[in-house]
Amino acid sequence: MKPQNIAIVGATGAVGVEILRVLERRNFPVASLKLLASARSVGKTLEFKGKPHKVEELKADAFKGCDIAFFSAGATRSREFVPAAKAAGCVVIDNSSAFRMDPNTPLVVPEVNAGDLARHNGVVANPNCTAAILSVAVWPIHQAAGVKRIIVSTYQSASGAGAAAMAELEDQVGEIAAGKPVTKKVFPHQIAFNVFSHNTKVAENGYNEEENKVVEETRKMFHSPDLPIQPTCIRVPVLRAHSEAITLELERPLSPAEAKKILEKAPGVKVVDDAAANHFPMPLEASGDLDVHVGRIRKDLSNPNGLVMWVAGDQLLKGAAWNAVQIAEELAKLSARAQAAE
Repeated sequence: MKPQNIAIVGATGAVGVEILRVLERRNFPVASLKLLASARSVGKTLEFKGKPHKVEELKADAFKGCDIAFFSAGATRSREFVPAAKAAGCVVIDNSSAFRMDPNTPLVVPEVNAGDLARHNGVVANPNCTAAILSVAVWPIHQAAGVKRIIVSTYQSASGAGAAAMAELEDQVGEIAAGKPVTKKVFPHQIAFNVFSHNTKVAENGYNEEENKVVEETRKMFHSPDLPIQPTCIRVPVLRAHSEAITLELERPLSPAEAKKILEKAPGVKVVDDAAANHFPMPLEASGDLDVHVGRIRKDLSNPNGLVMWVAGDQLLKGAAWNAVQIAEELAKLSARAQAAE
């Protein structure tokens, strides 16, 4: 793989830091590295492969000479600066919601629809973390038995709301232990020792933004615009990694044993399904792992064509940073194949 000139926008944020770590973890061939963030982060230093790199201010002229730009600074920043990155010749991998539902922008989880990368116009969208984790677990079953309907309840960690949210959970635990009043800055409700509906705006259809993203984005990646999906997204007092309870209605019956065999061979999936030890996916064990953990694979007692499973995945990795770097790896392969064919 040819060494790439890399820019990371939002480099000091939770996802930006993870992108840097994953690039190193994957030994991605980096020729040069440019770390970009807001003016208040300028001068901070982040380490990559043992060498310090200073953070620079995000400006429109910052992308000259870059091959790939990872954007993870929110939709507003993406809409503002992605055109400049494209104009400089960068391929942009955007982690925000800005371009996900743009019909001209591929929305990609490589285990599901890597083929869509061939039609990118300079921007590839990284999906919502919950949709990414869901799709990795469901896609192999969909290919084998055809998914007619998805019912999913998600249990989403504090890290889905960023580093400040993780700190808030830890701070609140300490405040409660010390008998002090709980401080709320990031979340609208106490997150420590509590559970509440996902903290995004509820739309006119009665579903919050996170739930609507799960529906729209999964349909787009599956190329199934009418696939029935029933989501409920909940915030839980877990530091890192999301969990999902998934019920599938299939075109044909699929036994749990068959499903387990399919999932054991599926890319990006780690089957954790030991009933004897009562050991199934946990966010604690999924944290830091690139794979999505799948278990509690069982029949739906209410539907002969139903299948139920429990999933956990690190949303900072498969739901964000790792999926983005994985897209970059796939783009490099595409480029190498195109050059070889010339």
